[in-house]
Amino acid sequence: MSKGSLLLIGNHLPTDKLNKNVWHYLAEKLQSRGWKVITTSAKVFQPLRLMDMVSAILLKQGHYSLAQIDVFSGKAFIFAQVCSFLLAHLDKPIVMTLHGGGLPDFARKHPKRLKRTLARATAVVSPSPYHQVELKQYRADIRLIPNPIDLSTLKYKHRAKPTANLVWVRSFHEIYNPSMAPRVLQQLAPDFQDIQLWMIGPDKGDGSLQRMLTLAEKLNVRHRIHIVGGLPHTEIPDWLSKGDIFINTTNFDTAPRCVLEAMAIGLCIVSTEVGGIPYLVEHEQEGLLVPPDDAPAMAAAIKRLLIEPNLGSKLSKNARIKAENYDWSQILTKWEALFDTMVIH
Repeated sequence: MSKGSLLLIGNHLPTDKLNKNVWHYLAEKLQSRGWKVITTSAKVFQPLRLMDMVSAILLKQGHYSLAQIDVFSGKAFIFAQVCSFLLAHLDKPIVMTLHGGGLPDFARKHPKRLKRTLARATAVVSPSPYHQVELKQYRADIRLIPNPIDLSTLKYKHRAKPTANLVWVRSFHEIYNPSMAPRVLQQLAPDFQDIQLWMIGPDKGDGSLQRMLTLAEKLNVRHRIHIVGGLPHTEIPDWLSKGDIFINTTNFDTAPRCVLEAMAIGLCIVSTEVGGIPYLVEHEQEGLLVPPDDAPAMAAAIKRLLIEPNLGSKLSKNARIKAENYDWSQILTKWEALFDTMVIH
């Protein structure tokens, strides 16, 4: 029996070329629960993607009762702006889901544009309290539905005594600050001569990968860095399991899945305290947080994990306990409860 009909609007790009993201899995899981789901758009070229979204809204308006829109900052904000305008004129209930650590900065630059767009939504959802706090002047009733993970694929190993095997999982792009990693290694190498770092993620083509490698050569730590590159998401847990310490060097973040998955596997988390990270990782309890782009501070935190008795053991255990609250079995019910209150059956 169908539970209702939904139009999910966002970057539903081909998964044979790009890894599935939360919105891909949400569509699949809702369908498995009896919802009728239409997704848009799979077009890679952004102008065609917007045209495809508009076509779906207008041509399929009789086939959905509720629309959900993924909202991003930057150039991609136009998707939410245009789609919400059309949906409002069709009198369709709208759920907007906020994404990305850059939204608060975008809001400060374009306050009227953001507030006008969010006002069209029947409900606004964020995966992190970060957006609730930073964007409350634009929308005071932002609801929290965390990003989910699949715990069944994430085998926990307790890191009672962490070793100097580090893992980094992000895209090679300037916003994730990969060049911080070799600076951290340079600080640690004299005391931990066996230290190694595996860097996993696709090259986004902005030159940050090459800049990082050039810096690593200059700092004489290139031999300690292993570039794995982009991987199917299903393979990432196995690579995470090779390490004991997960480093997150990013300058912007909300509620990254890679950090949650590392926590679930039991890695000790060392991250910059930017965006939504402090809401996800409690400092000194579930990980260690340092100021952004502060390589000496991150190196000092890693050193603590390697020399302080019981610190790594505590963080590994607590991180897993925290991650258990983010399994799909718990998060999907929150989405269904929200949609049930809004959808016209």
